[in-house]
Amino acid sequence: MNAAVYPKGTAKALSRSLRVYHGDAARNAAMDALYGNFLKPGDLAFDIGAHVGDRTSCFRRLGARVVALEPQPGPARALRLIHGRDPQVTLIQAACGDREGSVALRINSANPTVSTASAAFIGAAHGAGGWEGQIWDREVVVACTRLDTLIQRHGLPDFVKIDVEGFEAHVLAGLTYALPAVSFEFTTIQRDVAEACLALLETLGPYRFNLALGEDQRLVLPEFVEAEAMGAYIRALPHEANSGDVYAVLPG
Repeated sequence: MNAAVYPKGTAKALSRSLRVYHGDAARNAAMDALYGNFLKPGDLAFDIGAHVGDRTSCFRRLGARVVALEPQPGPARALRLIHGRDPQVTLIQAACGDREGSVALRINSANPTVSTASAAFIGAAHGAGGWEGQIWDREVVVACTRLDTLIQRHGLPDFVKIDVEGFEAHVLAGLTYALPAVSFEFTTIQRDVAEACLALLETLGPYRFNLALGEDQRLVLPEFVEAEAMGAYIRALPHEANSGDVYAVLPG
């Protein structure tokens, strides 16, 4: 997520998130077109780092069943209000990582989209252009599970979306299954995390990669490429690109 500063106070920040991530019909249509490349009716999707559930809503519009994880109390409440009565959505208030148990989550109350379980992410943001004014002012201990555990409980997903602010490689380290399609967020302040994610996915299968920048909801490259080419593309991005999502698919 981009590091735009929200109004102070988690409630106001969540209200803004709901407007931004659920209130734009054109954005929703673009999102449906993008994720329609990876999901069809009846598929199973995991939304790891669901925040206020815009991707979960998209996956449901596409007819997929969803398992959505969100560890933050405020966004988790918003998710329950939006999706709690949908029998095709399983909501889990937990983080996801490389081990079962618990993890310390650093909360950015004014901008909860960048709350994180990664101390390295906070260190990388400190003093970086575009991240001025970000303050992680609170810490909570939250439950943590693994992708393998979720798969054992809910089935093999057709698509997994991972957006966990610098903790993406930890999430992928908890996966031993070659899944049809995976996405993970990257930032230009932590390109090493993207490199680690590419390497982890390469150990699981012959993945090919593409990416979308920011919240543009469009794949940038004309075709999916190997991990080495994707890593080179991310390394060459200007700092101002800020963030995006890498999409990994197994050849059909």
